[in-house]
Parts: sequence; structure tokens; C-alpha cells
Amino acid sequence: MVPEDRKADVIQSMRRYYAARANEYDLVYAKPERQVDIRALQAWLPTQFSGARVLDVAAGTGFWTEHIVPVAREVVLVDAAPETLAIARRRLPPAKSKFVVGDAFHLPSDLGPFDAAFVGFWFSHVPKERRRDFLLGLVGCLRPGGLAVLVDNQYVEGSNHPIGETDEAGNTYQTRQLADGSAHSVLKNFPTSEELGEAVAGLAFETNSWALKYYWVFTFRTARAEAPGTPPAYSSSG
Repeated sequence: MVPEDRKADVIQSMRRYYAARANEYDLVYAKPERQVDIRALQAWLPTQFSGARVLDVAAGTGFWTEHIVPVAREVVLVDAAPETLAIARRRLPPAKSKFVVGDAFHLPSDLGPFDAAFVGFWFSHVPKERRRDFLLGLVGCLRPGGLAVLVDNQYVEGSNHPIGETDEAGNTYQTRQLADGSAHSVLKNFPTSEELGEAVAGLAFETNSWALKYYWVFTFRTARAEAPGTPPAYSSSG
């Protein structure tokens, strides 16, 4: 069992890290070896959100949101760091984008409901003992039958920061250095597809997963309230 004060410290530490990293946030997407995977994801993401009202959780600088906004009806970006959201504001069209400084573990209840949610490179930062709480909050923001799309990192030796620590709950940590020379311990888990399936057990009626070399994708739909066979309110393919 991880002490409550340690859990709070981990989350606060990550908030400070991403706020400090804002101006160099997107450099990770310039790694040459990851370009094929990145292009594949950028082409695939729009197929999932056509016409949808989308919640983008821990949206960061909007690097991935930029490929969702053109096809979506509206995207609401939530992030704990105003510094990264400021970059997203410059990147995205204001007419279809709404920006909210908020906590991914306590998503504002007055924002929904949403047709779909995108969780890009955040689930790996969720402590294992808080995964269920996060997913319950996420599902609570989606309409019945709503789609959730999670994208995150595979661990590839030499491309990812090495794992330097494992805590008593099995969470793993990396030490990352920023351009200013500061070093930060960052919680970064690499869940298996089996773990992802277990995490949404009882919350989802349909799950899919697939893996690229450097990234994984996991999608699920929330349980439907309407009769089986009722078409969704927006289109999704892929």
C-alpha cells in the first residue's frame, strides 16, 4: 500500500515537471525512430472522432488534439498545467476548442456529457492504485455507448528513459532532465493489454487494443443505456 502523502507528492511532482517542461514538451515527438508510428497515429485519430464532442484529458500542448479538432464538433481540453494549455491555445482554432485548467482525477462534472474522450500519454502516469478511480471519472463524463481512446508509450530500450525505481505498488519511475539542468522523478508505467482490459472490467462493453513499435492504443465503449443496435450519435471507423 502506497501512503496517501506519497500519492499526493507523486501527482504534485508531475504537475511541476510538466509545467516546467512546457516549452520543450513536443521535442519528444521529434525522435527520428518514432516518426513512422507518429504519422500512423496522426492519420488514424481523426477516424475515431468525426462529428463528436470530445473530452481531451491531460491534453498538454495540443500536439495530438490538432489532428482531432478538424473532424470533431467540439473539443474540450483539460490539463493541470496552464503553461501547456497556453501553447495549445496558440495551436488550435478557438471556435471549436475550449480550454480548462483542471485535475484529471476530478474532471469537472459540468463539462459533459461527451460522445468521446481522448487520453493521450496520461494513463501511463496514473498510479496503479488509482487507475480505477480515474477510469470511473472518465466514464462518468461520457454518454452511454461513448468511445474512449487511450494512446501511450511502449517501453523500447534506448528510446525511452530507463526505469530507475519501482515502488511497493509496482509503479515505475524515470529520472528525466530538462534543458535547464533540473532532474525530475516521473512516474511512468507501461501497462500490458491484459492490465488495460482488467482496468475497465465492468465499465466497458467493447474493448480493442493494438500495438505499434513505440506506442500502444486501447479503445473501449461505455455500457449502453439504449437498446442494442441503436446507432451512435456520431460516426467512428478504423
